[in-house]
Amino acid sequence: MMTSQEVLTVYAAMAELTEQMVQAATASDWDLLVLLEQRCAAHAQRLRAHEPAAPMQGAQREQKIELIRQMLNADRQIRDLTMPWMAQLSKLINNTGTERRLVNAYGSV
Repeated sequence: MMTSQEVLTVYAAMAELTEQMVQAATASDWDLLVLLEQRCAAHAQRLRAHEPAAPMQGAQREQKIELIRQMLNADRQIRDLTMPWMAQLSKLINNTGTERRLVNAYGSV
C-alpha cells in the first residue's frame, strides 16, 4: 500500500503529464502525445494496484480533488484538440478504403 503522500505525488505527476499532453496536442505532436499518455496510464495502473481503499481526509483530500479536476480539464482540452484530427484521419482512411474497393471492382485507370 502507498502512503497518502505517495498517492498525492502520483496524482501530481499525472496532472503534470496531462498538461504536457495538452501542449503536445496543441503542437500536433501525436507521437509525444501517445508517449505521455502511456506514462500517465502506467501511473494510473500503479494507483489501481497500490492506492489504499480508505478515502483521504481534510487537506489531502482537497488536494487530490484539485489534481483530479486539473486532469479532467486537461483531458477535455486534449479531446477538443484531437477530435478534428481524428475526424480527418477517419475520413482519409475511409476514402482510401473506398478507393481500394473501386480499384478492386473496376481496375485502375
